[in-house]
Amino acid sequence: LSAIPLPDPDREANKKPLEGEIPSPVNPPSGCRFHTRCWLAEERCRREEPEFKEIKDGHYVACHVMEERYSD
Repeated sequence: LSAIPLPDPDREANKKPLEGEIPSPVNPPSGCRFHTRCWLAEERCRREEPEFKEIKDGHYVACHVMEERYSD
């Protein structure tokens, strides 16, 4: 998502690039495949692969953090 341009030029100019190791498609990491680059990753993300779920009407994610935020 960090590659998507922002409509606000000031925010776009101050945007930081995504950091971390790109996961190997041949030998993916345990847990969530994106935890090596995700700024929201928690210990659970390193251990458990998230289930693909609908968190809001028509909005699906495979993310422990987003699932918890939108579970209410």
